[in-house]
Amino acid sequence: MKRYLMSTRLLDYKNERIRRLIAARGWDKLPEYECIRSIYDFVKDEILFGYNTDDAIPASKVLSDGYGQCNTKGILFMALLRACGIPCRIHGFTINKQLQKGAMSGFVYHLAPRDIVHSWVEVCLEDTWYELEAFIIDKEYLDSLKEYTGVCTGPFCGYGVAVKDMGNMQTYFNRNNTYIQSEGINRDFGTFDSPDAFFMKHSQALSPVKKFVFRYIGRHLMNRNVRRIRDGHRGICTGPGCVYSCPIKRLLGK
Repeated sequence: MKRYLMSTRLLDYKNERIRRLIAARGWDKLPEYECIRSIYDFVKDEILFGYNTDDAIPASKVLSDGYGQCNTKGILFMALLRACGIPCRIHGFTINKQLQKGAMSGFVYHLAPRDIVHSWVEVCLEDTWYELEAFIIDKEYLDSLKEYTGVCTGPFCGYGVAVKDMGNMQTYFNRNNTYIQSEGINRDFGTFDSPDAFFMKHSQALSPVKKFVFRYIGRHLMNRNVRRIRDGHRGICTGPGCVYSCPIKRLLGK
């Protein structure tokens, strides 16, 4: 298991900011299960869903940003786990860009590659590997998304979510797998010891020009879309296809 506990350039858990966070939360003093669950909840709901400058940024930078997506939140999650002696690895995939429609829009969506590099984290607890993905989307965003789209049950794909049933999702860890984008997966790259090893082999299929556009323009537009949904009107969502009296929604003809 030693290779699943190593620090790397991306999993920089010896960083002082990360060490202070762990000490303040007392994660390294908790039993394994409680430690995993508490770190999971932190990464899921206190590190908000959003788009960073790149996939391959160190955990300390993700923590400093205070937001992230599948790959970057996964890096932070892994670093915090390994710092507390919890073995973990990364599982790489690609997802269809349709999953991002809504978060991506306009020219940003058209510029994006059809297959987007994606990952989740696998954690070893009591000799069992758990597949954890649902930490990507914070509860506030997901609750607002249900209100914004009027979709409360049934299959859903878009806005950073791809699930079989919006009304029956396992998004919190309780000795179970958790998924939030898995229904968008279209290619499996297998597991890697670290995100460094994964991103050395697989990266987003973008030209230098497109990378520049996404880093300095596209991601800001995407983050604006995400904030608009998270901070949007709070209505009451009661069933499949439900609607609520949101002026923005009426304006958009939804």
